[in-house]
Amino acid sequence: MATVTYDSTTRLYAGTTRPAVDNLDLTVEDGEFLVLVGPSGCGKSTTLRMLAGLEDVDGGAIRIGDRDVTHLPPKDRDIAMVFQNYALYPHMTVADNIGFHLKISKMGKEDRVKRVKEAAELLDLTQYLDRKPAKLSGGQRQRVAMGRAIVRRPQVFCMDEPLSNLDAKLRVQTRTQIASLQRRLGVTTIYVTHDQVEAMTMGDRVAVLKDGILQQCDTPIGLFARPANLFVAGFIGSPAMNLIPTTVVGEQASVGGRPIPLTPAQRAALSSDKVVVGIRPEGWAIVPEGVTATVDVVEELGSDQYLYCTAPGDPTENHVITVRTPGMAPWRRGDHVDLAPRPEHLHLFDAKTGARLPDS
Repeated sequence: MATVTYDSTTRLYAGTTRPAVDNLDLTVEDGEFLVLVGPSGCGKSTTLRMLAGLEDVDGGAIRIGDRDVTHLPPKDRDIAMVFQNYALYPHMTVADNIGFHLKISKMGKEDRVKRVKEAAELLDLTQYLDRKPAKLSGGQRQRVAMGRAIVRRPQVFCMDEPLSNLDAKLRVQTRTQIASLQRRLGVTTIYVTHDQVEAMTMGDRVAVLKDGILQQCDTPIGLFARPANLFVAGFIGSPAMNLIPTTVVGEQASVGGRPIPLTPAQRAALSSDKVVVGIRPEGWAIVPEGVTATVDVVEELGSDQYLYCTAPGDPTENHVITVRTPGMAPWRRGDHVDLAPRPEHLHLFDAKTGARLPDS
């Protein structure tokens, strides 16, 4: 079994008071593709590097299967890492780069050539085996780095932002190839990215980190549909969820004069009378006598259109609201649009703690 377990794992760098990773409890199942995502400095790369043995562990433990690898050297952990810069040897051919680890492990030439060819076929690199890295595109170099990891047949793949050096179109193409390849190989994979769209389209589950603390780990659908707190709600989703602060009066809040009733459980969970109403761009309905907003920017994507609007707030502060409408709708800058939140699309959060309120 290649289950990866972080057990209260902590990393504290010298000269700092806040841990880079703080008491992380996380289990990655055998064969699972888990994505670590979060803003810069959240601890995602440190989490990966601790597993690889490239960073010390200052507290807790890390296990691969039943083995405690917390203090093992990297070479004894049976993992393969794909770096952001690919780290290819420029003087070696593609075949030599892919088979380098097998060569220093003293694998026989016949077996080594066989494994390299198998990896090249998987990655569509067969015709490039005699080329040097300088004569490859960025996407091809990335696949060579993948091939070098694959031939080792490790228990775990560790990938640290391997697509960040590619252009936007190639990133979309290559992330699909990586996800498909991982599912064919069935190797436990931990993948680090700062791009939440990349995370949501690749991972079986996504772990969201902030300031070294795990905020939520769930399927992409789970994160999108039920964010655990305000940070996850604002981070996951593109464009981001609209987060509108308001005050609870009696048993209800309101957005633009539209009442939003709270259940007894939701009211009891509040630590004050302040609540934040979350509404994704597709959660608005355009209706007569809704909240009147002014369109500031129209973003046309063909299949969808996003309206970035300004609406009067509570009581005098203006809110910036993002609204998703069908593509090529006739909205223009300066238009007024009447909006109402769809009840089934509402997310309620405690304004003080940031925690999600119960759904019922």
